[in-house]
Amino acid sequence: MELVKQSNTSKAPADWFTGDVWWDVIHAGQEPSRMRVNLVRFSPGARTNWHSHVLGQALHVVSGTALIGTRDGTIIETHPGETVTCPPGEDHWHGAAPDTFMEHLAMWEGRGDGTPETAWQEPVTDEQYHGPRTNTH
Repeated sequence: MELVKQSNTSKAPADWFTGDVWWDVIHAGQEPSRMRVNLVRFSPGARTNWHSHVLGQALHVVSGTALIGTRDGTIIETHPGETVTCPPGEDHWHGAAPDTFMEHLAMWEGRGDGTPETAWQEPVTDEQYHGPRTNTH
C-alpha cells in the first residue's frame, strides 16, 4: 500500500478546451494499472473539444450541472451524483452549463502500450453546445 502524493492543480491546455478549465490528477496508474482519474473543474460555459477515448470514459458529476454531447446532437444534462459512460471510440464533449461551475471525475484507461488514450479533435461550436438537452431535472 502507498499513500500517493497529491499533484498540483494544473490549467487544462487551451488546445483541448474552450473557456477556463483546471484539473487535479487523482490517479495515473503505472503498469500493470491502466486507470486514469482526474478531478476537472469547469467555469460556466467551459467545455472540452470533441474527443474520444480508446477504451471509453466514465464521467461522475461532483458539483454543478454537466453537459455531455455526442455527434448525433444528443446533449445529456447531469447533476451531482450522476455518472455517464462514453463507449470506446465515441466522439463526445463535456463541460459546464452556461450558468454554473461544474466539477466531475473523469475516469478512463489506457491500453498499456504507450499509445495515446485520447484522440483530441476540433472545438465544439456554440451552436453544438447550446443544442437541446435530455435528462433535465
